[in-house]
Amino acid sequence: MEEKQQTNNSQTRGNYTRELYSAPWVRNPTTAQLADVAKNLGFHLEDEELKAFHTMIKGNIDVINSTESLVEPQLPTRYPRLPGYRPDSTENPYNAWYWKCEIHGATSGGKLAGKRVAIKDNIAVAGVPMMYGCHALEGYTPNFDATVITKILDAGGIINGKTVCENLISSGGSSSAAKGPVLNPHDTTRTSGGSSSGSAVVVQVGDADMAIGSDQGGSVRLPSSWTGIVGIKPTHGLVPYTGALGMDAAIDHLGPMARTVKDCALLLEVIAGYDGGMDPRQQPNITVPEYTKELENSDVNGLKIGILEEGFTAPNADQRVNTLLKDVINRLADVGVGIEDTSIPLHTQGGAIWQCTEEGNHENMFRLGGNGTGHTGYYPTSFAIALGKMFTSRPDDLPDTMKLVMLQSEYLKQNYMSQVYCRGRNLVFPLRQSYDDALKTVDVLALPTIPFTATKLLQKGTTMQEYFKNCLEMAHNSIGFNLTGHPVLSVNAGFIDGLPVGLTLVGRHYDELTVFKVAQAIENVRDSAN
Repeated sequence: MEEKQQTNNSQTRGNYTRELYSAPWVRNPTTAQLADVAKNLGFHLEDEELKAFHTMIKGNIDVINSTESLVEPQLPTRYPRLPGYRPDSTENPYNAWYWKCEIHGATSGGKLAGKRVAIKDNIAVAGVPMMYGCHALEGYTPNFDATVITKILDAGGIINGKTVCENLISSGGSSSAAKGPVLNPHDTTRTSGGSSSGSAVVVQVGDADMAIGSDQGGSVRLPSSWTGIVGIKPTHGLVPYTGALGMDAAIDHLGPMARTVKDCALLLEVIAGYDGGMDPRQQPNITVPEYTKELENSDVNGLKIGILEEGFTAPNADQRVNTLLKDVINRLADVGVGIEDTSIPLHTQGGAIWQCTEEGNHENMFRLGGNGTGHTGYYPTSFAIALGKMFTSRPDDLPDTMKLVMLQSEYLKQNYMSQVYCRGRNLVFPLRQSYDDALKTVDVLALPTIPFTATKLLQKGTTMQEYFKNCLEMAHNSIGFNLTGHPVLSVNAGFIDGLPVGLTLVGRHYDELTVFKVAQAIENVRDSAN
């Protein structure tokens, strides 16, 4: 009797939620809402047609709601942590940290054992707030770790905080973050570069041993150049982007930043590799060399460097930068490196082609919750929820750079039906081929990361034109390589008036090792001259 009663109670509990009222996950549209949608789409429907569509859509949404009880898979979170805290100015004098924490990984040793690794604040760390540099997203906390976070912790690294990034990663300067500008340690009146501004600074001042940045138009390399550290945008897809907010999967990269080439190579060695199909940017046959082992006794004798002529001819180039960089490059001849001039006329059009593809940023961020569509990888649902709320409830809090993208992209989409984006993407093929052809005769290309030294931070009362210039003018030599996916590294080549000057080295796809070898040789000749 007692057993029968328990069974009946169990059946009652099992039916409980199905029999009682619960609010639907997705609500059915009213006929008035559907009529508005039809009008916006240019449809002219009779009342009976509209009713028929309404009935069909209602049934489809009922089916959609039936999936709410299914458990959605999450990226793993393997290591315990406390949420951390927002540091005050005494602990954060350059405003480079957004959030401090201390998450320890594997205790059985590993390649990063004891290394403190800072994370750009567009990369998810479970339980730690993520602001993305924007007031409109403040309060969002991811419930999963990005793949690179898991890789770092598995290798024994310590996540010691989230670094300030520029507002929606939409600036190459360091004045746009909602919590204030990130100051350049070499001159606190100047920009540190962006959008991985905080990551570069915490590495430069020794608050972290290494950092992760993201790069869509130069955002790892630009701040590395202006703070004097090493940063690499690896081959597109070498490092899984899973669990990081980006602009467009075709240009999204994550990359390591460190004070030396060796440490930069070590971090890449850990975070690179296939993500089991979670990241659509990746190929399944990725192999990751032991870069650090290969660098121990690396020899650059016999390698060839092509000095990219068009990289030294930007309209705003500082000739002192050009002279310093060419002098450092020419010193490599003493260790057996061949040096020759190389011309790639299409290099000057990299920014224009990138501009054609800006609609992808708008589509991915504004319409698709930062996740894109059509790929078979992982879609962080909480990104879509957070960005959806941000764009609909607080659009005035978006940075002017993003408002510019949205206005321009909506205009182009409404009047030219994505043909500009399509043309831009198709023009990537000859751009990529032009670099590939040059890299058949040389091993790396060399050019200024930024053709001038760090500019002044923006002041209150600045004009809109000055704001856009401060955010965008430094990407002349960096932006095209996000389209082509080549590995590109910036290494400090020296100083002008106490400000760092970065040298860019470009390699063949998946040949990061050769780029590291040449960059290490640059470090050696630079240091021997000082």
